[in-house]
Amino acid sequence: MSNEQADKEILHNAEVISGMYENWFLEYASYVILERAVPAMEDGLKPVQRRILHAMKEMDDGRFNKVANIIGQSMQYHPHGDASIGEAIVNLGQKDLLIETQGNWGDARTGDGAAASRYIEARLSKFALEVVFNPDTTEWQLSYDGRKKEPVTLPVKFPLLLAQGVEGIAVGLATKIMPHNFIELIEASVDILKGKEASVFPDFMTGGQIDVSAYNGGQRGGKVRIRAHIEELDKKTLVIRDVPYGVTTEQLKESIVKAGESGKIKIKKPDKGTQAVEDNTAAEVEILVHLAPGTSPDITIDALYAFTDCEVSVSPNACVIVEDKPHFLTVNEILRVSTANTKELLRRELEIRKAELLERLLYASLEKIFIENRIYRKIEECETWEDVILTIDKGLKPFKKQFYREITTDDIVRLTEIKIKRISRYDGFKADELMKRLTEELAETEDNLANLTRYAIGYFKDLLKKYGKGRERKTEIRSFNTIAATQVAAANQKLYVNRKDGFIGSGLKKDENTEYIGDCSDIDDIVVFRRDGKCQVSRIQDKVFVGKDIIHAAVFRKNDERMVYNMSYVDGKTGICYVKRFQITAVTRDREYDLAGKNPGSKVLYFSANPNAEAETVSVSLTPASKAKQKVFDFDFATIDVKGREAIGNMLTKYPVKKVLFKSAGTSTMGGLDIWYDEIIGRLNTDKRGRYLGNFDGEDRILVIYHTGEYELTNYEFTNRYEPKDIAVIGKFNPEKVISAVHFDGGSAHFYAKRFRIDRTTVDKKFSFISEGKNSRLVVVTTALQPQVEITTKKGREEETATYDLDVITEVRGWKALGHKLPGEKITRVKLLASRIDADVEWKMNGKSKEKDDKDEGDEKGGQLGIF
Repeated sequence: MSNEQADKEILHNAEVISGMYENWFLEYASYVILERAVPAMEDGLKPVQRRILHAMKEMDDGRFNKVANIIGQSMQYHPHGDASIGEAIVNLGQKDLLIETQGNWGDARTGDGAAASRYIEARLSKFALEVVFNPDTTEWQLSYDGRKKEPVTLPVKFPLLLAQGVEGIAVGLATKIMPHNFIELIEASVDILKGKEASVFPDFMTGGQIDVSAYNGGQRGGKVRIRAHIEELDKKTLVIRDVPYGVTTEQLKESIVKAGESGKIKIKKPDKGTQAVEDNTAAEVEILVHLAPGTSPDITIDALYAFTDCEVSVSPNACVIVEDKPHFLTVNEILRVSTANTKELLRRELEIRKAELLERLLYASLEKIFIENRIYRKIEECETWEDVILTIDKGLKPFKKQFYREITTDDIVRLTEIKIKRISRYDGFKADELMKRLTEELAETEDNLANLTRYAIGYFKDLLKKYGKGRERKTEIRSFNTIAATQVAAANQKLYVNRKDGFIGSGLKKDENTEYIGDCSDIDDIVVFRRDGKCQVSRIQDKVFVGKDIIHAAVFRKNDERMVYNMSYVDGKTGICYVKRFQITAVTRDREYDLAGKNPGSKVLYFSANPNAEAETVSVSLTPASKAKQKVFDFDFATIDVKGREAIGNMLTKYPVKKVLFKSAGTSTMGGLDIWYDEIIGRLNTDKRGRYLGNFDGEDRILVIYHTGEYELTNYEFTNRYEPKDIAVIGKFNPEKVISAVHFDGGSAHFYAKRFRIDRTTVDKKFSFISEGKNSRLVVVTTALQPQVEITTKKGREEETATYDLDVITEVRGWKALGHKLPGEKITRVKLLASRIDADVEWKMNGKSKEKDDKDEGDEKGGQLGIF
């Protein structure tokens, strides 16, 4: 063979091998995507999960089976090792939806693995048996070795994929769908069936908090931020009660220790016998973080979120198999498809049931005619089988019109198989009752088919009723950005404006035309004022065009009545100069508003934004050619009233104006700072979110009374945290205000009433105003002027109720006093009655709270918390 021929053969072989590798890679990639990593749209299951459930259904007898046996049964359908099957079973079991478990199945919170498969057991849950399986509506295929049949997909009548979530890495793509709340999925499916828009958000068994502002429907490019709940156990200790999704307690502990070692957070240095971070997790998560001396708990909580795994970001990537191809969808689209699929499966089940009922009704009618008309006697003289069939068919001929289909030979043969014993004992009345029931059920089935949407809604509501208990949302949805803006020095978003070109946003290119305005959150609205007298409010974006020649831009605070704008403008038609003061409390986003009239050519000469309604003085200069004698004069904005944004304003001058310039600042008409308490996030604010606490200035303090029977005087810094579930009363501290309380003394086992004033010197820590004995607890606390309580006592089998005025039976003493013993030995209930109060909180004896609100004319009505 020549060298040339050898080279050609080598090239040929290389091309063949290259083509083989190309084909093999594509085949392998397709196999991994379709058969291993990515779930099917129809049932939301990966192949291994589907085969496990099918195997468990075959084994199902109502009792638990060893997981090792389930693995063996599943291997008849799944052509891979027992390890992958065992891992998939444990994963399904830990999700607590389709599989009931018995034994040590591990803990996703701590990262502990399950026991060996021979030691743990499982069976299908009642929910799985009702929702997942139906052989009549299942499409079947041969297993990998051709010996058995397995489902192509299971007829799941529920958005299982979104309820369980899924993660998978294939060749060239991956999928990550987070679990969602069982109850919310059903409610959203019902809304979709009703033609409404529905959105769902992740919910994790590990609890925690989640910010879904950037969720993006679960698609690529979106993300969610997940936080653990962190509480202040005392001034020196923080306690973490849960872990973010995908983080174990060990990982969380290590991240805190690492952050402490790097100096990012200040925690206690470990010494002999003690640790800075203690993991006491058992039935519930409990991680204690011991702080360094002098460290602020509130600041440390923020640092934990910033520098440790107490907060993590997770990027979803919803990819599913649709018609043998991977598709990227939103979770809302998946939910709509799943709801439609459930509705179609219900229709098929109803059609099957209708056909069954029609056949049963047909045969019952045939049997009745055959016996009551004694057709069976006419076949006694028939000599051949064909004669028997013809004779029966002839006897049925007068009745054939009443049947929904033609009578076949198989129907007649079935009649010949009726035994004489049945014929002799035939009861026409019972037959009529059976046919009546079948007819009623058929009518109901046909009605359900005709009103399929109503039937599907009823199906989902029935699922919710039967299986929804105990599946309430565990992960709290809240906005982290709003909290971060008041706690962290670094801003969430930085707002820039290009006044000349008319652009505004957080992603503007930094150049000579770009001006930094200030910080804002990514959910804020931005208000823009232009030289032509136009005003517009838009949602903050990276970059948005709002019109050229911007004179003012800022974060828009809806319903902020303290912000007053002072403006002077020239009307484009008349040339008259006007001045006005106005507020903008509510707008339609992206709509332009005319502040300088509707005449074209109007122009703003002067503009100022005043957060405290300041009214400055300006200097007005007229043009040299004007006929006015006085060409320069001052104007004080305090001389005009604040009106609506569309008001024309007051005429400043009819002469042409050259310029209007600021001359001197005016005084603020606002005194102190109005503060509200947001009971959702437990933070103070000035944005009128939550409960109004009062107007604060200087050394004013906030009084907080806790359910534990402690009180605390704090400053009104916005970094303070006040957990709503811990608080009985919160409000502005008034040293003359009398606190009335009823508490149970664990040492003497008696109830005491006390009235006291808070000592203004007891600041910066919690003070207990009830006894410190074991089982001591606070029962009732109020700021009422004349509080009344209803006391229920038990004498024998009877209960007696009496009403007492706390201001009568006990006098005002020091906050450390035990108080006056309440009458009665066996007190079963203490109830706070309506009185002249701002707000009251009643505590039942079982520890659960019940809010009670009363209002006099001019009083602020209370709510979940006591408000002064």
